[in-house]
Amino acid sequence: MLIYPEIDPILFQIGPLKVHWYGLMYLIGFGFAWWLGSRRTREADAIFTQEQLSDIIFYAALGVVLGGRLGYIIFYDLPAYIASPLAIFKVWHGGMSFHGGLIGVLVAMWLYARHIKRRFFEVTDFIAPLIPLGLGAGRIGNFINGELWGRTTDLPWGMVFPHVDQFPRHPSQLYQMALEGIALFIILWLFSKRSRPMMAVSGLFLIGYASFRFLIEFVRTPDAHLGFIAFDWMTMGQLLSLPMLIAGFILMRLAYRQPIEKNAES
Repeated sequence: MLIYPEIDPILFQIGPLKVHWYGLMYLIGFGFAWWLGSRRTREADAIFTQEQLSDIIFYAALGVVLGGRLGYIIFYDLPAYIASPLAIFKVWHGGMSFHGGLIGVLVAMWLYARHIKRRFFEVTDFIAPLIPLGLGAGRIGNFINGELWGRTTDLPWGMVFPHVDQFPRHPSQLYQMALEGIALFIILWLFSKRSRPMMAVSGLFLIGYASFRFLIEFVRTPDAHLGFIAFDWMTMGQLLSLPMLIAGFILMRLAYRQPIEKNAES
């Protein structure tokens, strides 16, 4: 049995300025995306420049923050934010939704693709492998915040979160970091190293994330104010992941019904 280390969510403070680990994880995630994208822009057959990469990261960052925050408010806790609207701006307390962030990024990429007159899936195929390491960093932020803990377990790596109770629980934040972050990155990075038909990389991202998230939700404690959404076992995370999974399979089918052509993941 392990004990949660009770990490201070504030990394350091200078006067009234507080730097939170959670916010730092977002910066690290964008840093990973920029670094990996830079490697791709230096390849001989790259179709995006370093300058375009910087624009893509900027647009994506806006989509993540705005979409993630709005998604959490709408999907998970709308009544609370209606009662206390100023809490919307307290992002350092957590309260970001991946699914909302994904919608925000897709809108941002659509706008950017129109701006540079490129096809939408050229942009999403390029950015998809750059995302998972940032997701993993975000889950580390959840762990440091001591939030999104798992259900009780008798497994030897069960972790007691003293601020919750004295029962060993699945460290589900670390499971998500390993699967949605590291494993999904490896799968997408290797898959996208070879030429793939357009939409295939985007489709695999949707399938991979949705599958991992759906499975981990079985050991993650549902949000206390929501509980189970359907069938006495389905959580909001699983419900929101189902459309992703279906969309991913549709994209993969459409992708492999067309000839392979050079795209951003070549």
